[in-house]
Amino acid sequence: MDVLERVRSLCLALPEVTERPSHGEPTWFVRDKKTFVMYADHHHDDRLGVWMAAPPGVQESLVADDPEHFYRPPYVGHRGWLGVFLDVDVDWDHFEDLVENAYRQIAPKTLIARLDEVQDLP
Repeated sequence: MDVLERVRSLCLALPEVTERPSHGEPTWFVRDKKTFVMYADHHHDDRLGVWMAAPPGVQESLVADDPEHFYRPPYVGHRGWLGVFLDVDVDWDHFEDLVENAYRQIAPKTLIARLDEVQDLP
């Protein structure tokens, strides 16, 4: 599976997520309204990555600890969004957690509760 397909499958597995282009890149929305992950295929530089919503402090911590894998993205970085490079070895388990956290930052409480219910199933 290529990188875009992997990102796509993680995002679309979450409740009421849709995908459509935004600024020429695949972007994932909660209830077709609010962006939580944006693909960045050499859009603003020569790197492949994604921009995603992140809980407070996460961007600063990850960028400081591991700048090979994480960065402050343009336009949304000042709001705490996290950039994740995809043209390096990616820890996909950690990436999946980051996608879920991005979703939780944007999704309404009803969808977060639905996600929690699904995760609690045996």
